[in-house]
Amino acid sequence: MDSADEWMAGYRRAWLSNDADDIRSLFTEDAVYRRTPFAEPWVGREAIVTAWLAIDDQPELTTFEWTELGVADGLAVVEGRTGYPELGVFSNLWLLRLEPDGRVSQYREWWMRDRRARSA
Repeated sequence: MDSADEWMAGYRRAWLSNDADDIRSLFTEDAVYRRTPFAEPWVGREAIVTAWLAIDDQPELTTFEWTELGVADGLAVVEGRTGYPELGVFSNLWLLRLEPDGRVSQYREWWMRDRRARSA
């Protein structure tokens, strides 16, 4: 896969729908999903779906934009910006291991809140 844009569009679609099949379509069977550097990862597609849906995020209230910073040897680097009405704005940096079929086998995220911004 030459670009993470298609995967990111699918991620946004899954985030907006919170549909298990939309989430499932993004990840390989044995995918590893790391939301923060020190938390236990979600391991396996079904564990990712279960954990994702348990968060109960309200995506229709958020803003989200991303920029693909680069892809080399199947590793994509994506910079994102997420705004929540109650929590403020977050900067995200993602590393995605893209497989030839377009799914991700490894997802790693770092995020931090912009203390200057108060709303989405």
